[in-house]
Amino acid sequence: MFTLTGTVGPDGKYLVTGMPVTTTNHTVLKLAFENNTSGTNLALCAGSGADFSAGTAGIRLSDSGGPGFKFLTIIDTQALSGQVIYVLREVGTANAQFTLTVD
Repeated sequence: MFTLTGTVGPDGKYLVTGMPVTTTNHTVLKLAFENNTSGTNLALCAGSGADFSAGTAGIRLSDSGGPGFKFLTIIDTQALSGQVIYVLREVGTANAQFTLTVD
């Protein structure tokens, strides 16, 4: 298990994985996602590099509430194979900090 913190800046997106997920196994992945910034909403997404560049969600893994709300996603890694994981700002304009825990 590890925890990643990041900030979605002015462009409204944050790339979590630098390269697409590669897997041949059926493994359960647990993702806990939390937005730490009031007045913003974020989405945890998976998609192609083109989806990320365009700022669109290929697969919406989780949405965020305000600070203090942590949302759990349980997914088979096969569903993420070939996709990059990223965060998009959906509401607000301020830089938005988030926490992502992967288990």
